[in-house]
Amino acid sequence: MWKDGFGRRARKLRISVTDRCNLRCVYCMPAQPEWLPKSGLLTFEELARVARVAAKAGVERFRITGGEPLLRRGLPEFIVILRSIPGARSIAMTTNGLLLPEFAAALRDAGLDRVTVSLDSLDRDRARALTRRDSRDGTLAGIEAARAAGFSGPALKINAVAMRGVNDAEISQLAGWARDEGLSLRFIEFMPLEGDRIWSRDMLVPAEEIVSRIAKDYPLEPGVREPGETCERFAYRDGRGEVGVIASVTRAFCGDCDRIRLTADGGFRTCLFATEARDLRGPLRSGASDEELAALMGSAVRLKGPGHLVASPAFKRPDRAMNAIGG
Repeated sequence: MWKDGFGRRARKLRISVTDRCNLRCVYCMPAQPEWLPKSGLLTFEELARVARVAAKAGVERFRITGGEPLLRRGLPEFIVILRSIPGARSIAMTTNGLLLPEFAAALRDAGLDRVTVSLDSLDRDRARALTRRDSRDGTLAGIEAARAAGFSGPALKINAVAMRGVNDAEISQLAGWARDEGLSLRFIEFMPLEGDRIWSRDMLVPAEEIVSRIAKDYPLEPGVREPGETCERFAYRDGRGEVGVIASVTRAFCGDCDRIRLTADGGFRTCLFATEARDLRGPLRSGASDEELAALMGSAVRLKGPGHLVASPAFKRPDRAMNAIGG
């Protein structure tokens, strides 16, 4: 069992399978990205080996991320491998949804438990500005494909990054749309992980304001956040579902964080905002044993800091944008 110096146990591993994406979201990556070399990406067998080692140390939940994970060929087969790992309680994936019409059924058959789709605007032009591609209709089609494949209720969630002056005028509209569609929507505070360095506090819409805007149109019950979860959930008073807020900047949940991360090229990170990663690709390809890999990861977890310091003047940006870390 891996625990850090603050008593937090590592229970969740986010596995990035690629840094590549078919969109160029302004809050995630630069307009002109430089992709990681394909030769440096871990194979599915290497990614699965790390997952097995982590499971033996008590990691129970896996989330597949990117970039856009569905751009990686053979992803359903990788999910089958993860599903076979003893101790794996759940396997989830985050996607922009564009390729779900092609893959949703195969993902469900492979054993994927949950899927989260990113949709930041219902306005076609605004969505195009945010993603730098004509993406809205494709994402909506992906959501419908996920439903048709059997992802529903808590197995299907929608993420929306709120940015002041960009899409914040749609906060209540997005909430109403999700209510009408029976979907669980989660707003995410804009974080300094974008590629073109546009982040500023002036563009941040804090969780408190997001909730206040929604509550004006749709009264809410007080929020609840379970230990180790990123999302604070608010139930609608009329009983028609819930909405969530991930307040990574203004109400950071570092105190009970139980997540660790593996980048597509084998970097092991104990925080989304970590400024460096422990290399696992080298040991994996030079004959390291499972015990040696476990020792490398376990020692990194033990050195995990108390928090990411985004709200502090001492904060330093990670060395990569979100797409190259894993969303």
